[in-house]
Amino acid sequence: MASMTIRNIDDRLKQRLRVRAATHGRSMEDEARDILKMVLAQQEATPGNLAGAIRARLQPLGGVELEFPAREPIRDAPDFSAR
Repeated sequence: MASMTIRNIDDRLKQRLRVRAATHGRSMEDEARDILKMVLAQQEATPGNLAGAIRARLQPLGGVELEFPAREPIRDAPDFSAR
């Protein structure tokens, strides 16, 4: 098995790890190992299509019917010639 050393841990973080380990009745090393296993076992979310994610989130809310204004004829191009 491999081993590793973690340096420069914040004192408050180390204290929280110590308390958590004591609560679970194990060493800080066992607790840190369990936390790493638990976090790394979670499946990472794969990046997806932003438009698809928005559509999937809003689709259950239903659609909206919009009224489009009637189109008008195209205006004549302005005349910029000097007279």
